[in-house]
Parts: sequence; structure tokens; C-alpha cells
Amino acid sequence: MQDHNEELIAPSQGLRLLAIHAHPDDESSKGSATMAAYVAAGARVMVATCTGGERGDILNAAVGELAHAHRDLAGVRRTEMAEAAAHLGIEHRWMGYVDSGLPEGDPLPELPFGAFALIPLEIAAAPMIKLIREFKPHVIIAYDENGGYPHPDHIQAHKVAVYAFEEAAKAESSPELGEAWETSKFYYDRAFAPERFRALHYAMLEEGIDSPYAERIAEWEKHPDEQMFGWVSPHKTTTQVNCAAFFKTRDEALKAHRTQIDPTGFFFAVPEAIYAKHWPWEDFTLIESSVPTELPETDLFAGLR
Repeated sequence: MQDHNEELIAPSQGLRLLAIHAHPDDESSKGSATMAAYVAAGARVMVATCTGGERGDILNAAVGELAHAHRDLAGVRRTEMAEAAAHLGIEHRWMGYVDSGLPEGDPLPELPFGAFALIPLEIAAAPMIKLIREFKPHVIIAYDENGGYPHPDHIQAHKVAVYAFEEAAKAESSPELGEAWETSKFYYDRAFAPERFRALHYAMLEEGIDSPYAERIAEWEKHPDEQMFGWVSPHKTTTQVNCAAFFKTRDEALKAHRTQIDPTGFFFAVPEAIYAKHWPWEDFTLIESSVPTELPETDLFAGLR
């Protein structure tokens, strides 16, 4: 565990970070305070959004009656994404694929024709290879094998990220997509790190505040050998970036996605002061690095400065 008082991110001019996400709003709920911190430190940060989120549900009751959202959800989500990107200070690129939707029922229905999750990997990854070769990131952040959570677009985004990371570095692979670029470090995001939720749960109880995680924590502690969220891959955190100074920025970016994020809901259940005191980091797992670095890390660009 890190020291809460350690220095914030070092100046990062000339460094580039690419975060690969499935839908608009994913960038704000996963690693956004880290991205904002690096932007403030001088790095260039790019978010690549694989789909337009056009099959998402309207999850905020307050905008449920908004006629525009029902008539043109894809357009609304593009506007929301632009607003979130402005809050975070990031650059942004749409990859142009169509949201697969989250299949529900038993048995699960087939995914709709043309959905991102059904696109052959070599085709789905081509725009990402091109972007990597153009942007030339030093670091890529992606989802783990289960997509962070098992939405078909998240799992496909994981596959695309891994494939593009590997193929973009090969001069003989798709030369029409640009000159080869080897990204130095590749991370998985750990937004669902169970230890974070446990720490915040007990911190809230100590402050006399009802914890939104009580039922899940109790179940997990009864069965400690099981994953807290069932779907989380068993990767360990290697890297914690101290970004508490940007939690407000993260929250503003989240709220920009107003059709998807309820400002009274799950993402805002923990008071910011408790977050900042008890878990002032965002968590990542280093998967590959071509530069020497010592674990645990406090900096995604460790070994590159």
C-alpha cells in the first residue's frame, strides 16, 4: 500500500498514453482520474472508443423522458462523449463500430447483425493498428480477458487491444496502416479491484455511513476463494497512480454521460473525502513492458522517463 502523501505525477511532456474502451462513458468510469492527472502533467492522452454506444439503455431516470435521447441516442451519446473529453482534457477517436447491446435472457439471444462483437478480429483491429501507428503511444491501457465485466463489446475490445498492440509493432503486418510502432508498456485496468471496494466499505462504516457494498462484501467474506464480482480476472495490481486531486474531474466527466450515469447512483455512493483518504489511487496491472521497471509502480510511464 502506498503512502497517501507521496508526490503527485512527475512532469510528463513528450509522453503519450492510449486508453482503449468499448463505449462512450467507459472512459469516465475506468481510469479517468489517472488520465486527467497525466494530461495536467503534460502528457498527451488519447481515448479510442470502439462503438457509439447506440444500443445502450437510458439508465438515468431523470433524462428518461428526454425525447431527443429516444429519437437519436447515438447522437446524444456523441455529444456526451465530447463533453466528457473536454472535462478530462483528452484527445478522442471513434473507431466506428456498432454497439452489440447487452444480451439478456435464457437462452441469450443472438447478437444483432453487424455488431462490434461479431466483427472478425483482423478487421475489427485494423483501425486500432492505424491509430497506434499514428499516435505512437508509449503506454496502452485496455480491459482484461473478461472485459472488465463480461459485456460482449468489452471482451471484443480486449481482443482488439491485445491484437493491435502486437501487430502494430510488426513491420510486415499491414504496412498500408502506417509505419510500425512498438508500444513500450501494456496495462489492464483494474476498476473492479475487490480490495478497493472492501477498503471503501469499511471506511464508510467507520464514519457511520451506510455502505452500498455491504451485501456484496458479506457474501465475498463468506466465500473468500471466489471472485467478489464473479467475472473479474485474477490479475494482481502492480501499479497504483495517486490521482485523488482529479476525482472531481472524474465525477464531472461521468456526469456528462447523463443518459447512462445516475448522479445519485452507484458511482457516487462513496463520499469524495473517504475516497481521497482511503483509496486515493486508480489500479492497473502491468502485462507487458519492453523497458525495465520495478514493481510495484506508482507511474504508468515508469521506465520511460
